[in-house]
Amino acid sequence: QVRLVQSGGGLVQAGGSLTLSCVASGDIISFNVMGWYRQAPGKQRELVATLNTRGGSNYLDSVKGRFTISRNGAEDKAYLRMNRVQPEDTAIYYCNLRQGYQEYWSQGSQVTVPS
Repeated sequence: QVRLVQSGGGLVQAGGSLTLSCVASGDIISFNVMGWYRQAPGKQRELVATLNTRGGSNYLDSVKGRFTISRNGAEDKAYLRMNRVQPEDTAIYYCNLRQGYQEYWSQGSQVTVPS
């Protein structure tokens, strides 16, 4: 079993910055993918960014150049640095870990960017 504990989030003004953090613990295998997803009101959950243990990353087009995902591999921590946030970034953000055929989710945290 894997547990993900997320921190960060809150209210940030448009154009500002915010960092989300996620710590994974438990039965984690050497190759895995950690990522960030978000769900806005009335919309489906969408992938924001992922980063695997080999350094491969993937980003949602609308956040490319503004958001950066990083990991501290030795401690199974993942971060999402959000720069130049926009009202459209308002959502609940979730940390995710995938390994093999299993995936795990954090509790989520609200990020609000007032228009």
